[in-house]
Amino acid sequence: MTPYFPGHGDHRYMVSHYDLALKYRVANNRLDGTALLSVTAAEPLSVLDLDLGRFRVLGVTVDGVPARHLHGQGKLRVTLPWPLPAGAVAGVEVRYSGSPAPVSSPWGGLGWEELTDGALVAGQPIGAPSWFPCNDRPADKASYRISVTTASPYHVVANGVLTAQRRGAGTTTWIYDQPEPMASYLASVQIGRYRLAEVSGTQVAHPARLATRVRHDFGRQGEMMALFTDRFGPYPFGGYVVVVVDDELDIPVEAQGMSVFGRNHVDGRRGSERLVAHELAHQWFGNSLTVSCWSDIWLQEGFATYAEWLWSESSGGPSAAEHARLWHERLAALPQDFVLADPGVGTMFDDRVYKRGALTVHALRRALGEELFFSILRGWTAERRHANVTSHDFAEHVQRHAAEPVGPLMSAWLHDKPLPPMP
Repeated sequence: MTPYFPGHGDHRYMVSHYDLALKYRVANNRLDGTALLSVTAAEPLSVLDLDLGRFRVLGVTVDGVPARHLHGQGKLRVTLPWPLPAGAVAGVEVRYSGSPAPVSSPWGGLGWEELTDGALVAGQPIGAPSWFPCNDRPADKASYRISVTTASPYHVVANGVLTAQRRGAGTTTWIYDQPEPMASYLASVQIGRYRLAEVSGTQVAHPARLATRVRHDFGRQGEMMALFTDRFGPYPFGGYVVVVVDDELDIPVEAQGMSVFGRNHVDGRRGSERLVAHELAHQWFGNSLTVSCWSDIWLQEGFATYAEWLWSESSGGPSAAEHARLWHERLAALPQDFVLADPGVGTMFDDRVYKRGALTVHALRRALGEELFFSILRGWTAERRHANVTSHDFAEHVQRHAAEPVGPLMSAWLHDKPLPPMP
């Protein structure tokens, strides 16, 4: 299968850990970084290609030895001081500096973005090189330590658990540890003048003036968490934090252990509650279970969309069956010109992928029955916890536990262009 982003990532090596030490000046959007990557060669290596955006590279070392390097067009090519045999491990340190800018994509700029007063990271799918050197492919997951130093009036949120907070002369350093494996596109830093509050068992960083709306609009997250834990299995990370930025965002931002919303998603009337459910569900489908290839994005977006329907069903709204009937009618009237298990780069974020993905999940629920369906789903998230997944993996998992053959049903939904009837 042709990779969707052949200019990103390298299968010749893996990164097991990233240690990122960043200094950021909000006023002039200046980032100074030191990144230490623990690299394992998958095959004999003499050159290492990292993804990195428009920065000035100040130096590269491999296990402390200076290494020659060439940087341009989004790639940092490092000539290793000695060849690495397959299986060998090396520490690659990159020092870099500059003004972070989003990575160009068919959907606009992705990655590090300046806010009116602060910054955010929206990395999916290829925005990570906008702020650190990485092996930018979803199948290469690693643990992270992220240290960010910035002016003291600003609050910093990053992936994982806040392990230290040190005050300097007008600055504060925030240190986060993310021990569970994470894809590069899910790594995130959020910087703003935020107040931290606990809302329904979840930490929410938000502008002070939106406190009342935030408490109301995110007030049912605890119930969502209970529902999804029951349906999908235990929550897969050490914590969950929501960030509400004081700017408008087209869509919420997904990150590991974190969801980011714009002030336009907080209206005091729970007008965006389906999105709150969608982003929470991504912690299971997308962040713990991450696609190996972007062609299988339905495994993330279809399940997160179906979680919206489950929350609706549980909270007194239309049932999942009603949502399925409605969306089946709507999709039947639209062009059926893509394959769900390989929609193509231009279609991967099309709403038809999200909704047909959710319909696929509902079709399985109907075919398998309630008890077996949710048992299979919990088994899926348990067996593949913190790992990478494919459509083939999922089909095999379902068939292993189903009493009847499900191959024809899944093949029709995943690999045929015409929209199948609901079972």
